[in-house]
Amino acid sequence: MSLQLIVGAGSTGSATATQLAEAGDQVRIVSRRGGGPDHPNIERVAADATDTETLATLAKGAATLFNTAMPGYDRWPQDWPPLAASMLAAAERTGASYVMLGNTYGYGRVVGQLTEDLPMAPISVKGRVRARMWHDALEAHQAGRVRVTEVRGNHFVGPATVSLFTLSVAPEILAGRAGWWPGDLDAPYSWTYTGDAAATLVAASRSEAAWGQAWHVPSFSELSVRELTGVFAELAGVREHVLRELSNEELWALARKDAIAAEFREMRYLLDLPELLDSTKTQEVLGVKPSTIDSVLLEMISG
Repeated sequence: MSLQLIVGAGSTGSATATQLAEAGDQVRIVSRRGGGPDHPNIERVAADATDTETLATLAKGAATLFNTAMPGYDRWPQDWPPLAASMLAAAERTGASYVMLGNTYGYGRVVGQLTEDLPMAPISVKGRVRARMWHDALEAHQAGRVRVTEVRGNHFVGPATVSLFTLSVAPEILAGRAGWWPGDLDAPYSWTYTGDAAATLVAASRSEAAWGQAWHVPSFSELSVRELTGVFAELAGVREHVLRELSNEELWALARKDAIAAEFREMRYLLDLPELLDSTKTQEVLGVKPSTIDSVLLEMISG
C-alpha cells in the first residue's frame, strides 16, 4: 500500500484519487478548500500548494505527486508558474515521482493527428504557459533530479467536469435551450473522458516506461461537436435541439461581459481545426483503452 499525493480536487483529480484508493493505495488530496471524494483511503487536506514547505511536508513518503490542479482559466499566466514550480520542487525534495495532467495547447496549430513526439510550438499565452511547465519538468528529469511524465487530453467531458462542452452545450440542451460553440460545428475532435484521463495518470505512474515523455489519453476521436451533441441529446431523450456556432462578433461581445469567455478568443483557432489525439502508444504500452461514448454521456446526464 503506497501513499499517493494529488494536488487538485477537480473532476480528474477526484477520479484519480478514487481509482488509486479503490486499488488499495492511501491517497492524500490537496486543494485550497479541502475537497475530494469521500473514501476511507482518501485524506482530504486544505492547503495552498504554492507553499512549497507545506507541500513538501504533505508529500513526504509519497510514491507519486500528481498535478491535476487547475487555476482559474483567466489567470494562467499569473497562477500557474508559482504553483507548477512548487509542485516540481516538492517532488524533487521528497523523491516522489511527478505526474502532470496536461493538454494540447503547447503543440500550437496542428491540423490532423497529434502525436506525443511533436515539438512544443505554442502560439497562445496559455500554450506558452503549458510548454514552459513541461520544459521545466523535463529539464529536471533529464538532470536526474526527479522522475517526470505528462498525460495530455483534449476537450474534456464527464460529470462535474468544467470545460467548454459542459458549460455551453450540455446544460443548455438539457434545459431545452440552444447550445453554442465558438468554433466550427463540424470540425472533428478527440474528446477526453476525465475517468480515462485518471486511468492514464495512474497507469503512467506505475510504468517504468512512462518517465521522461508525454502520453495521450485514449479519447473518442473524429467526432464533431454537432455529432457529439446529437448523441447527447438522443441519450437524454431531448427530441429536438439546437446548436449554433458563435460568431466572432458574438464571442467578442460575450468576452466584454465575462472574464472566462474572454479567454476563448485566443484559443478559438483550436475550435476551427480538426484536432485528433493519436493514443496508440498509450494503448499499447500503458494498456489504457477509451471508455464508450454512450457510457460517458449517460454518466453526465444522470450525474
